[in-house]
Amino acid sequence: MTTFKDLSESILQGNDSRTKELVTEAVKSQVPVKEILNEGLIRAMEIVGVKFKNCELFVPEVLMAARAMKAGLEVIRPLFEKSGVKPMGTAVIGTVQGDLHDIGKNLVTMMMEGNGFEVVDLGADVPPAQFVEKVKAKDAKLCMMSALLTTTMPAMKTTIEGLKKAGLGGKVKTMVGGAPVTQKFADEIGADGYGSNASAAVEVAKKLIAA
Repeated sequence: MTTFKDLSESILQGNDSRTKELVTEAVKSQVPVKEILNEGLIRAMEIVGVKFKNCELFVPEVLMAARAMKAGLEVIRPLFEKSGVKPMGTAVIGTVQGDLHDIGKNLVTMMMEGNGFEVVDLGADVPPAQFVEKVKAKDAKLCMMSALLTTTMPAMKTTIEGLKKAGLGGKVKTMVGGAPVTQKFADEIGADGYGSNASAAVEVAKKLIAA
């Protein structure tokens, strides 16, 4: 039977096909889906997060690990409802209007999925109204915004204001991040959280959901 150590190693190595094979084997061996998710996939991504934070892994390696995790996740996702597995929460994420950069945003998306969140990725150049619309439609608990250009950062404030005007201020927590974004800026625009990198973003997201 598949061991979680093998699964963790395949994810850390960024081996998509091996990860999928091990998860499939675990399902056939009747390992509980919740256990595969929490002890296998999520635990592996937690290790990836720690290694990334300690500079033992770098962005390309984290992206590969996240893609491998996603390959395993796709095997068990159809079994979630039957097994009573619920996501930690729904997060809407996107790069703000006027900004086409998405590498950091994609990394956060995959890290969030790897940690049990349901993520709705709106892509890049997302208008404030689209964030608001999707948060409302998905009853999202988190609205996460990314920017790489200082000229597009004001769109984050506009989006937060749009959420409040739509009556969603008390229902959704807002998070911001990106190379030029700082904690000070996040505080100034009224964001609930700030992530300096993908690993930090996941930790902040968990705390906001728990709160």
